[in-house]
Amino acid sequence: MDQITTDQALARIAAGARLYDVREQHEWDEVHAPQATLVPTSEFAERWTEIESADQPAIVVCHSGMRSARVVQALEQQGVPAVNLSGGMVAWEAEGGPVVRPGAHDAAGERGHGH
Repeated sequence: MDQITTDQALARIAAGARLYDVREQHEWDEVHAPQATLVPTSEFAERWTEIESADQPAIVVCHSGMRSARVVQALEQQGVPAVNLSGGMVAWEAEGGPVVRPGAHDAAGERGHGH
């Protein structure tokens, strides 16, 4: 299974790759990448066909990279090219990937709760 870094993911997204977040709704509501589409792992069995690959493999992210690794394996078994974002949203945010915090009002730089 291929893994990519935040910088590699950002470059691929700029070139047309799609980013899929497989965390659950409450995690998404706390913080997510603005480019991402939410397809929770709990709904994956019903919704995996929504995950498309443009001219590059789909990029899959979760909190730390564990759930997304399992999703990437499942996608590959279905013939959908996909890569795992190494380190998940933890690494994405730490490495300067853009984030949206829907529950925060002008709270740039504040850490989310629940970690």
